[in-house]
Amino acid sequence: MHELSRSFIFEAAHTLQRDIQAEGSRRIHGHSYRATATLAGQPDPVSGMLLDLGHFDQALGRIRERLDHHFLDEVPGLGPATLENLSRFIYAALAPELPGLVRVTVSRDLSGDSCCYWPDPASPAPGTGASLLEQWSQLA
Repeated sequence: MHELSRSFIFEAAHTLQRDIQAEGSRRIHGHSYRATATLAGQPDPVSGMLLDLGHFDQALGRIRERLDHHFLDEVPGLGPATLENLSRFIYAALAPELPGLVRVTVSRDLSGDSCCYWPDPASPAPGTGASLLEQWSQLA
């Protein structure tokens, strides 16, 4: 098996309701984020690639446009703009376009925070009806 990862950067603002260190979080504030999507599988025997990076870039560009320089509190379907919700939201947006997507990590490099999302392997993958275990067995 091989893993192929690609990242993109986005800048965004949000608010959060928190129990600790709450005052600054309740006000509109922003962060620089790095989102990394990782695919796993076997490279195509003809091209030698797991996925052409051009196709990878196009898929990442579409989700980046939905997040970059936006007020995350207003992004439909995201919920509170936590690292947990961002990683799951990005995964759900990319999974139908990127066969073999296994995880998405969202990081705030300046503060050293990150969160990784991967679905339960036995649950159906978004848009496919097949579990990740079933998809992985077809890739092997």
